[in-house]
Amino acid sequence: MSVISQLRSPGRPDPAAALELIKPVTWFPPMWAYLCGTVSSGVSPMSSPGLVVLGILLAGPIVCGMSQAANDWCDRHVDAINEPNRPIPSGRIPGRWGLWIALAMSVLSLAVGYLLGPWGFGATILGVAAAWAYSAEPVRLKRSGWLGPGLVGLCYEGLPWFTGAAVLSAGAPAWPVVICALLYAIGAHGIMTLNDFKALEGDRVMGVNSLPVTLGPERAAKAACWIMALPQVMVIALLFAWGHPIHAAIICVLLLLQLRAMKVLLTDPKGRAPWYNGAGVGPYVLGMMVTAAALGYGS
Repeated sequence: MSVISQLRSPGRPDPAAALELIKPVTWFPPMWAYLCGTVSSGVSPMSSPGLVVLGILLAGPIVCGMSQAANDWCDRHVDAINEPNRPIPSGRIPGRWGLWIALAMSVLSLAVGYLLGPWGFGATILGVAAAWAYSAEPVRLKRSGWLGPGLVGLCYEGLPWFTGAAVLSAGAPAWPVVICALLYAIGAHGIMTLNDFKALEGDRVMGVNSLPVTLGPERAAKAACWIMALPQVMVIALLFAWGHPIHAAIICVLLLLQLRAMKVLLTDPKGRAPWYNGAGVGPYVLGMMVTAAALGYGS
């Protein structure tokens, strides 16, 4: 069945397909980043557990889930080539249900974000707008291999981190918090680039200029490795300068583990990209929490 014919199909989506549409596996990074933000604020998360739990739910299942639904709706023609078994191109999410789910979750995101106060609400508005700007025409920033992953990295790591710190401290985070959140968001550009390897063929056909398409798999993988590593080197240097040598040393070890995984990745970038997401991304996100602990409670 073609994508066009599916849009005319009657019926309602299967609940399992709707859950698959919002991709629970993608929720962890923004949830973890929000938690890092609360830790980096220096305010005990136990002082406002409701704000912590609500923010984690907002960052993961609600906003991130919404962004996945919006992306799958806007990418339904690309997915028909790359991954025809996904909920929308397969017909398990029939008609325009994918669009209605994405719109309903956008409204839900704003409603929940409002409960987090002005900082949380403002960040939610930015997150929702960024999700649609990434996927939807005429903006569709995912067409750019530089702007698209950069925006996703910012919204997956930087914005939730900033939000968690701002909500818990009820004000603008300190500059060291903002700087480290931004550096980890920049590094996440490389992680997002590696995710683009799985859509290489469809992106090439549909004119999505991801780095694997424009640079080729080998050069794109090398670029991703540099983009992931250099911000962490800067974080290490800053932590040393700010008087947190133990935390900086721990992140050095975590970076060395990533460099070893990167060496394996570069032997077969396209084939090894999914492997790296498990072997290399874990030390990266663990370093985020070590950094947050240094900023919030390190001595």
